[in-house]
Amino acid sequence: MASKEIPYKIYLEENEMPTQWYNVRADMKNKPAPLLNPGTLQPMTAQELGGVFCDELVAQELDNDTAYIDIPDEIRDFYKMYRPSPLVRAYCLEKKLGTPAKIYYKFEGNNTSGSHKLNSAIAQAYYAKKQGLKGVTTETGAGQWGTALSMACSYLDLDCKVYMVKCSYEQKPFRREVMRTYGASVTPSPSMETNIGKKMNADHPGTTGSLGCAISEAVEVATSLEGYRYVLGSVLNQVLLHQSVIGLEAKAALDKYGIKPDIIIGCAGGGSNLGGLMSPFMGEKLRGEADYEFIAVEPSSCPSLTRGKFAYDFCDTGMVCPLAKMYTLGSNYIPAPNHAGGLRYHGMSPVVSQLYADGYMRAVSVKQTDVFAAAEQFARVEGILPAPESSHAIKVAIDEALKCKETGEEKTILFGLTGTGYFDMYAYEAFHNGTMECYLPTDEEIAESLAKLPQV
Repeated sequence: MASKEIPYKIYLEENEMPTQWYNVRADMKNKPAPLLNPGTLQPMTAQELGGVFCDELVAQELDNDTAYIDIPDEIRDFYKMYRPSPLVRAYCLEKKLGTPAKIYYKFEGNNTSGSHKLNSAIAQAYYAKKQGLKGVTTETGAGQWGTALSMACSYLDLDCKVYMVKCSYEQKPFRREVMRTYGASVTPSPSMETNIGKKMNADHPGTTGSLGCAISEAVEVATSLEGYRYVLGSVLNQVLLHQSVIGLEAKAALDKYGIKPDIIIGCAGGGSNLGGLMSPFMGEKLRGEADYEFIAVEPSSCPSLTRGKFAYDFCDTGMVCPLAKMYTLGSNYIPAPNHAGGLRYHGMSPVVSQLYADGYMRAVSVKQTDVFAAAEQFARVEGILPAPESSHAIKVAIDEALKCKETGEEKTILFGLTGTGYFDMYAYEAFHNGTMECYLPTDEEIAESLAKLPQV
């Protein structure tokens, strides 16, 4: 029970911002399975990964044992432009729902990129600059990661090449233009600039693209240009490490008021936001110090946890990246182009996947029309227009709060609000006009994709 009145927004002082990232793998009994070389099917070595990723990021990717890793002062100085981010008590939403539940959200939209992605973008760009590289390549789906990386690269004077999933490139021109404002080149994927892009266009005429395809193109370009490396905005261990600042700050803010959440909810595409928010709380659960209920929320159109298979799969459509053991729909799975938010990756973070397989969390999938209905309800009472991605978490937070209304339980709910939705107005327009569709893949479609998984 909290000992004093809870303000609408709980802010940490600048000197209370984390000085270290937390590596949840250190407390996992079952570590994530290693990345495999697609040619030899042996665990990838640091030397092999160094041909694609920055050296320091490779070290972080492979470190399963160090619980806390220092955040360089240069990165913390950048963080200070928008961190610590606020933890908000959703008093207005609670009143509207008539629930005894207490709802909190960690808001990550207080920066120009508009999302939590900047937490890892600046770290990855920093290590690339420190290594003396000329630039980096990447992919982006809805555009949040590409926007964040272009901002970080501009700050550090690095070249940034972004391959944006074609349907998002066409649906979200303003997100694209923010990237270009920060100096990035933005190419719709699949393109005719790479061998993989040309093959995808030939094999799937008129394709709207996928994150797996955009990853393949970005990796091909990074490995063919001197002085470039590839960076990724989710899925990888290193990304969840950087995003742990979200959970560390949230926990510190709650601890200030003696608050312990019962339920922790995050949207789940590749796993960066969910993994970052839950990490320090999950650490306590893994160590037997506390218990929490964790819920991963994914779109029904790309349901890797709820309908996928826990197996080794390629991280990309072109099958040039390492194999990762994760919940997957198959690397050639292409989500429906009408899916308005991000969360379009065919697989899930190996960390999140292992924790889910071991029973430490549960997962639900939701339809995008239900997601936008929840987003609208939230916006009307909380005054923030939420990103479609984090609106998945809003939807389930509302569901859980209404369960408390039925039972009379006074549970405390924490969810991650990854960012704002001001670049997603075409999606909101489709929702308001009644033209938004909810495509659900059939069992046959998923089975066909999973049948092509590599035999490992």
